[in-house]
Amino acid sequence: MRKLLIVFGFFSLLFWGQAFAADSPELTKTKLAKFLDEWHDDAAHSRLAYFDKIAPDGVYIGTDKTERWVRDDFKVWAQPYFKRPVAWAFTAFNRHIAMTPDQSIIWFDEQLNTQMGICQASGVVRKTETGFEIVHYQLSIAVPNDATDTVVAVVKKVEQRARQRTRK
Repeated sequence: MRKLLIVFGFFSLLFWGQAFAADSPELTKTKLAKFLDEWHDDAAHSRLAYFDKIAPDGVYIGTDKTERWVRDDFKVWAQPYFKRPVAWAFTAFNRHIAMTPDQSIIWFDEQLNTQMGICQASGVVRKTETGFEIVHYQLSIAVPNDATDTVVAVVKKVEQRARQRTRK
């Protein structure tokens, strides 16, 4: 009986040890890529689950210099977009993922096909007992170097007009 208990104990420890073992870095990368693709798909189908994937203290920085929101403020701002069939549609085509050795903090950068053309984004994700949550995401429009002078000139004109309106 004692041998049976020892054998049972050994296999129990082996089983529970495997059940709680950390995923390999490659498996974590695969799971995170799926999570991010689902997040983008939520926006493409105006599903409010999009915001559940952002941590309550998570920050989203958009393409405009005024766009920095914590999750709940972002949700309020985005409400009109999520009433449409497609809030916005981003499809990643190039993504790099790295993480801390314990996989608790993960960072990534990605290039996206969007309605604005190609964009680039970077983010930080926290791995929790229940899954992933985005704690920081920053989106930018990718400007080809050859177009920089033209884009800068347009931005300066827009900012100058805004300053003139503010003075009146």
